[in-house]
Amino acid sequence: MEHSPKLAALVLAVAALSTGACAAPPDPEPSAEAEDGDASQAVGANNALTSNALTSNALTSNALTSKALTSNALTAEALSESPLAAEALRDPAARAVLKYIASCALPRGERLTLAIDGDELSFPGELGLAPRWGKEGGSCDGACRSWVSGCVLARVNYLGERVRISLRGDRAELLADKVERAAFPVREATYYGDIFAERPVYHACLPQETAAIPRVCGPSLETCAIEVAGSCERLCDAPSSDGSFRNCRSTGRVPSGELAVEEVPHPGSVTVFLR
Repeated sequence: MEHSPKLAALVLAVAALSTGACAAPPDPEPSAEAEDGDASQAVGANNALTSNALTSNALTSNALTSKALTSNALTAEALSESPLAAEALRDPAARAVLKYIASCALPRGERLTLAIDGDELSFPGELGLAPRWGKEGGSCDGACRSWVSGCVLARVNYLGERVRISLRGDRAELLADKVERAAFPVREATYYGDIFAERPVYHACLPQETAAIPRVCGPSLETCAIEVAGSCERLCDAPSSDGSFRNCRSTGRVPSGELAVEEVPHPGSVTVFLR
């Protein structure tokens, strides 16, 4: 996978910050009910995945390894039987990414437990956006990849800090009740793409008249691992009643050098709201 100069600069800038966080075994995410007794499930999504871990890990940045991951079930048995996936998971950054993949894909109460280099690590589920992937014989098709990708991208944090967020989208698992909407009223951005593709797509769109997403990108969009494609009002279908945008589209350059919207929508568009 080739990285742009601005992405390489970001990796170097946050490498020192992310190393310790990525190497640590993943801890179970606290539930929304435990910290916010009147909030719904979507609020339980903490985010502390660094851009460095996302872009440099051996689990999704290698096309062969990525295919081995998505074409098989997200279970301990399937991962241990895949030499490519098993080798990739020796990388602490890959384990950090798997933590969020499992959290997005598997429902709360389920967990993926793996033995890696003699250590037993547990990756708990939380949102359940791709529950079939975690069953025997399961795999991750296009819709699964889209939803898990949007969810993982939404949980990137420039400094690797845990922040409470509200994840919303066109899925029953991401419905926000009135209490949650009142507690998290500020629309930050909508995230979408395909982190498993041979050339991964990391995209976000912003509210109109917004020019920064410091939680995810830090002080500058120029060095952000996630490409800001434009305004959600231009790139996505009309928002739902909870404020989340649906079927957001990517942008690319046409022969004239100008940016144009690609008409392929990403169903797994995930909108983040902040307190």
